[in-house]
Amino acid sequence: MLIFEHSRPGRRNHSQSPATSAVADKIPQNLLRKTQPLLPEVSEMDTVRHYTRLSQMNFSIDTEFYPLGSCTMKYNPRACNSLAMLPQYLARHPLAPEDTGQGYLACMYDLQEILKDVTGMAGVSLTPMAGAQGELIGVMMIRAYHESRGDKSRTEIIVPDAAHGTNPATAVMCGFKVVEIATDKEGNVDMAALKAAVGPKTAGLMLTNPSTLGVFEKNVSEMSRIVHQAGGLLYYDGANLNAVLGKVKPGDMGFDVIHINLHKTFSTPHGGGGPGSAPVGVAERLLPFMPVPIVGHEDGRYYWVTEKEKPQSIGRLSAHMGNAGVLLRAYIYVRLLGRDGMHRVAEFATLNANYLMTALREAGFELAYPSRRASHEFIVSLKNIKEKTGVTAMNLAKRLLDKGYHAPTTYFPTLVPECLLIEPAETESKETLDAFVVAMKEILTEIEEQPDMVKDAPHTMPLRKLDDVKAARELDLAWKPHSE
Repeated sequence: MLIFEHSRPGRRNHSQSPATSAVADKIPQNLLRKTQPLLPEVSEMDTVRHYTRLSQMNFSIDTEFYPLGSCTMKYNPRACNSLAMLPQYLARHPLAPEDTGQGYLACMYDLQEILKDVTGMAGVSLTPMAGAQGELIGVMMIRAYHESRGDKSRTEIIVPDAAHGTNPATAVMCGFKVVEIATDKEGNVDMAALKAAVGPKTAGLMLTNPSTLGVFEKNVSEMSRIVHQAGGLLYYDGANLNAVLGKVKPGDMGFDVIHINLHKTFSTPHGGGGPGSAPVGVAERLLPFMPVPIVGHEDGRYYWVTEKEKPQSIGRLSAHMGNAGVLLRAYIYVRLLGRDGMHRVAEFATLNANYLMTALREAGFELAYPSRRASHEFIVSLKNIKEKTGVTAMNLAKRLLDKGYHAPTTYFPTLVPECLLIEPAETESKETLDAFVVAMKEILTEIEEQPDMVKDAPHTMPLRKLDDVKAARELDLAWKPHSE
């Protein structure tokens, strides 16, 4: 039910109503509304109950297991949120003088240095506001690097077929032609295809490692050598950094630029459209092109590094310097963890993934890459189940809602048919994983004995199975009075 359906003419919440008459008298007549806005007429009690009921319908990491592959939906510590809400941070205006924000700038400088250490890069800029923007900045710096050398022939970006969809989109937005290369049967980039694709037109290679197939690229050092020998640069999609945090550094693999999803690996709010943050780290050769501002430190004082100090910078990405709230949460998170804690994140993320993968295989599910160890996630394919029963990965995903679990990522990566990309994250307990396995086993039995019941799921949610095609083609997001 919509809030408008609770509306009754003349119903008000007077205790919360602003005194508008005095203000309205000071507004020019030509700027005043001629008609009342279309707002619901409801009491405070009705309003509170309505939105509380809606919140109770939400499926969130705070209430249930959320094994969303390639997105690392892990728990956000409340301490990070509380400390990032300190009045000294919230009250600081982003245009306040440097001298009045030394504490904030010190935190941001420390975060830059920590991320440099984690990634093995020579410099870090905190300004990108989301993963896709971090990608865009990474490829823009690759373009700026080649242009600064007068190398106009670099017109192609190589992208594996298992990449996030934003990778090829980013390359095209930066004016490059995308050259897609295949993945072999073991989940690695096809090296023969890579060698054939690399040449004098190669500006760079965009790679996610561990890949979206849930495996660590076996030939990453050789890939780096091939691309660099051809004059190209390497871009690292850091969406899956959680699997290798503190264990191996992209800079040591030979990458020239990386974006880091703070809203994934560094446990800041994620999902629901935001907020996000994706700092970029660069190797030595890309330092001049970094987006500004960056926090500098000299003689005990922190300051903004701007276009004046970096005339070759690709510029600014936002009004100020990144998403301050998310950056602060990430800074507090890494300080709470420390170096050893970050190592444990990768260890337990990998342990949980491999434990869950083994348990589901023993339960009868088919793995997409059975010979490979999982990194932080793995893929189950329902291809054979669909052929035998007609039950799809989406049917299973919706049935999981009835069992009290959010579904894994479905149908991504697209090169695996009837794909479930499962990531348990390091924050889940063994008991939670075991209970999830029980639910998956129950659904597998239901598929064998009552396939139509699974196809009609969910059965216990506020809304039953929707017509997905109709919902997409006839999207209706605006309420109108019945009289219209």
